[in-house]
Amino acid sequence: MPQEKKIVIKNFNYYYKGVQALRDINLDILSNEILVIFGPARSGKTTLLKSLNRLTDLTFGTSHTGTILLDGLDIYDPQVDLTQLRRRIGMVFDLPTPLPLSIFDNVAYGPKLAGAVSKKQLSEIVEKALRSAALWEEVKDRLNTSALRLSGGQQQRLCMARVLALEPEVLLLDEPCSGLDPISTANIEETLRKLKEQYTILLVPHNIQQASRCADRAGFFLNGELIEQGSAFQIFTHPRDKRTEDYVTGKFG
Repeated sequence: MPQEKKIVIKNFNYYYKGVQALRDINLDILSNEILVIFGPARSGKTTLLKSLNRLTDLTFGTSHTGTILLDGLDIYDPQVDLTQLRRRIGMVFDLPTPLPLSIFDNVAYGPKLAGAVSKKQLSEIVEKALRSAALWEEVKDRLNTSALRLSGGQQQRLCMARVLALEPEVLLLDEPCSGLDPISTANIEETLRKLKEQYTILLVPHNIQQASRCADRAGFFLNGELIEQGSAFQIFTHPRDKRTEDYVTGKFG
């Protein structure tokens, strides 16, 4: 049975103060898959991620053309509730940014703002999110200690748990392993494979090896263009475009 399309991007262009950052992007993101978008620096990957939950709105002087649909809803429709959109499409950045609070309060922060008030309700949300981020067993006995005392890999999974506590439908991950050691990286990659059972995941990987390990499907970006897309096996073993082949084989980038 074919997977449903969770997000449909049609003829999407994005401009920063007149400079075009994304060029005519057409891309479908399927439910419960890990779609990896990869390419050299400044190829438009992060811009695409930020466009998907409209974080680009926070930058002055930007504009776009084209359409992004989430379950058929145009996310740039003026009637869209941005707070609700960003709950449905959560983003984890490359550098972990725990709040200067306890581990518990880091994860509970969003649900508290959203109206979850009882201690029992918050405890259930926090435990579920930490379990989903594969962090619960490591921190369950020290939830009231500062999140700043966690290791880098633990902090990154905590930030993931903080997003998961809001029960999003889509996870955007921008190089979530860029500053992590190999063991922490492996933990997060294993976590992602489990999370795709519940979430749709769009990942900008740390390197080409991570891209090939994690992807169900992949898209190669270069200079703001989506050069080609396909199954992970096809993209990384039999790319159709010479530019993709050159990047995958390390001839540039």
